[in-house]
Amino acid sequence: MIDRGRIGLVALTVLLLVGCAQEIKVTRVDSGVVTDLSGRWNDTDSRMVAESMVKAALEYPWLNNFSSSKRRQPVVVVGAIQNSSHEHINVSTFVIDLERELTNSQKVTFVAGKGDREELRTERQEQAMHAREDTQKAPGKEIGADYMMKGTIATILDEAEGTKAVFYQIDLQMVDLENNTKVWYGQKKIKKVIEKKRSIF
Repeated sequence: MIDRGRIGLVALTVLLLVGCAQEIKVTRVDSGVVTDLSGRWNDTDSRMVAESMVKAALEYPWLNNFSSSKRRQPVVVVGAIQNSSHEHINVSTFVIDLERELTNSQKVTFVAGKGDREELRTERQEQAMHAREDTQKAPGKEIGADYMMKGTIATILDEAEGTKAVFYQIDLQMVDLENNTKVWYGQKKIKKVIEKKRSIF
């Protein structure tokens, strides 16, 4: 005798497995192409904000004032960028974008931030113990920064009937490390509207 119940169960299991199978398609695109899939902060936002804000900072009078009075480029370091938004934002990638723009501008001398400095100091300690004397890099020769760039990323969220508006506000400051004066204050705003389309079957 054929167990119809068992056959039915096997057929249902096969149908469920087939129905759950998904095809994954991967398409390689240029890293400069905007890919806003979720509406959240992404690599395009990070890059564009860093480019525009560093450009604005370096066009402000503080740079020429310093260069004229000191006869050299100012030394700049990037400090903490605080994420005060409702999203989990990888702030380290934004910091790297800022560091890249500052370094490549050739208008300032850029020095390593706190985390990098600790690693470099550890390397010098290792050299003092294990490297040939003529190749060791002596401590106490670091260049101190004149200015620190620091800031915050904040958001305002508004949502109603499947449509969501996210407002990003990025505030950056350039602070004189000798006297704590703020020589530049920049702000960039991004607004995204995310609509969820309903599928009708």
